[in-house]
Amino acid sequence: QIITFGTMGGRAAIRDAGRALDIPLGEVDRVAKLIPFGKSIEEGLERVAELRQLYESTDYIRTLIDTARSLEGVARHASTHAAGVVIADRPLVEYTPLHRPTKGETGGTVITQYPMEALEAIGLLKIDFLGLSTLTIMRRAADLIRERHGVDLNLDNIPLDDPAIYELLSSGEVMGIFQVESPGMRRVLTTMKPTKFEHIVATLALYRPGPMEYIDSYINRMHGREPITYRHPKLEPILAETYGIVVYQEQLIQMATDLAGYSASEADLMRRAVGKKKKEELLRHRETFVAGAVERGIPEKVANEIFDDIEYFARYGFNKSHAADYAVITCQTAYLKAKYPLEYMAALLSVERHNTEKVGLLVAECHRLGIDVLPPDVNRSGLDFTLESGAIRFGLGAVKNVGEGAVEAILAAREAGGPFRDLADFCQRVDLRQVNRRALECLIKVGALDAFGRRSQLLAAIDRMMALSQATHRAKEVGQLSMFDLAGPLSMHEAIPLPDVPEVSRKEMLAWERELIGLYISEHPLQQVAVDLDGVVTAFCGQIDEEMAGQKVIIAGMVTWVRTITTKKGEPMAFVGLEDLQGSIEVVVFPSVYGKTRQLWQEDKILIVRGRVDTRGREPKVICESVQDYLLVSRPVEEEERRPHRPLHLHITVPRTGDQERDIKRLGQVYDLLQSYEGEDRFSLYVADGRGGLVRLDFPNATTGYCPALEEALTEMLGPGTVRVE
Repeated sequence: QIITFGTMGGRAAIRDAGRALDIPLGEVDRVAKLIPFGKSIEEGLERVAELRQLYESTDYIRTLIDTARSLEGVARHASTHAAGVVIADRPLVEYTPLHRPTKGETGGTVITQYPMEALEAIGLLKIDFLGLSTLTIMRRAADLIRERHGVDLNLDNIPLDDPAIYELLSSGEVMGIFQVESPGMRRVLTTMKPTKFEHIVATLALYRPGPMEYIDSYINRMHGREPITYRHPKLEPILAETYGIVVYQEQLIQMATDLAGYSASEADLMRRAVGKKKKEELLRHRETFVAGAVERGIPEKVANEIFDDIEYFARYGFNKSHAADYAVITCQTAYLKAKYPLEYMAALLSVERHNTEKVGLLVAECHRLGIDVLPPDVNRSGLDFTLESGAIRFGLGAVKNVGEGAVEAILAAREAGGPFRDLADFCQRVDLRQVNRRALECLIKVGALDAFGRRSQLLAAIDRMMALSQATHRAKEVGQLSMFDLAGPLSMHEAIPLPDVPEVSRKEMLAWERELIGLYISEHPLQQVAVDLDGVVTAFCGQIDEEMAGQKVIIAGMVTWVRTITTKKGEPMAFVGLEDLQGSIEVVVFPSVYGKTRQLWQEDKILIVRGRVDTRGREPKVICESVQDYLLVSRPVEEEERRPHRPLHLHITVPRTGDQERDIKRLGQVYDLLQSYEGEDRFSLYVADGRGGLVRLDFPNATTGYCPALEEALTEMLGPGTVRVE
């Protein structure tokens, strides 16, 4: 295999320099985040005014950036090329020095000390062998499809032209589809509405820094919204399939051969030389290209313009055969998901079972597809995710801290003697020394032993469980009968009396599940929220990433924590944790919004937040622009049906706080809350007049729509006894 050297990019150079200069981590991180992703420090200073201002106005920031500039591009570490293998006709030591395995493990693969560019320069053959877990997913899915449906699918016969493939890709529901899961790629597919294989090949080639700016133009030309133009008619046969836009390396080579008389090998050398922007070679190739093009009837001015295009696209042009290979897998995985969603999702979950975060996202996708995911169960689960009566059963191997050895010990005992009758039977047949205490505790916490007792009881009895299992198996090892064997089969309570302890809180139980399997396997209040707001929410908390910087989003979730601060101007604001079924994110609530919505930001409250994605910190955040209480926008249907037909009159008392400004603001909040409910019901507000009486405020031109949820929200805002319905 081949060595690669990881070099310092702009952000990494800033962070390493900051550590060496002992600058506070927060300051270093802020400067690093100001450099656009994938750009150099120099480009960051040119493009980002805030970074330039910091550089010019703050001495220690200038020192930090100047130091980092000297580190940028320096090799930071050695690693092994992801796919490259070098092949020679004689022992490699005759051509290149060798290097020990980069990870330092014993028995690792020896690698070359020369990187791939040097190996190619001395004439050695480099071939890329790429291993993809997606191929394992496809094989597992094909096995399940064969078992359940008798259909024999493989990499050679999964179709690429089925309309269901392109309907699925155009819908943007691409969770689990190879190469197109990112939010940005979903947006491209939903805008493009691909209808054939070639569209997917081009999409994979274009969706990278550089050519990405041509995606909109490609889509507009594809749908006839923008004219297709060529610098010269001879370019049409070469660029027609990509609507006049240079996308592939092969197109650059064909431009050089067809327009300027290069041989194919010369054209490829020209492409590589131009891509590396070597001045002397650039000038030489420009002269050769223009001369050849003019000789073949292309005006010199046009020939120079075409070479300008080659010069630009040579840096980004993607290998078409590579894009086509990937597009095959993209379309085949889309076919499997569209036609056999149950089998495909089970295979996907099994391969990803060690990635707790990904498992959470995939289970949420199963729910969206109407596929039930059953909880882990020591009597029913396998190591991997399995199919069970039209649903997917959670695999024991997907529980964090539960290794394959522990699962195999449980499965071997179950296979030998059938399902476990009770807790005593489980402890006597499974050698819990092989499972270990930590793994057993995690299995209990996620409900895999719920058939034997409540989770709190089982956790309290874990020492007895371990002791019984150890005694039984130690006795078997020395050929003795234990006291339990002599007594015959025992019931659970005779062998392991479960203590009468209260069950753990629902909140703690859900927290265990989220930590150990990446999702809430028990019923959770947010599951109904996901159904109710399916057409409202535009992003899940766990999916928001750097690619979404600056985008407007609507998210919904439960408030998990609130931290309030006071700004330099003395105004309150808040930082809030919001969690949905797929993850969590921090929401920043500035004073302008917090002042109007303070009463909503409470732990365990379910909120709908509209805002903008901010990626300048260590993790993405959402800057809140408005917020609504889920209860107020998702009124249950049965409440609608129970509403009386005659108009009602709400009498609402607004208590005084002694702070006039605050009281006026609260009156406005109550009025806005009432107005957010449409209906024909009247309302009056009552405010103390300071002399023991009440002043009644009527609103003859305003109405509301009464329901229990509205009354609950008013009572929460104003206190008990403040709402009377007439």
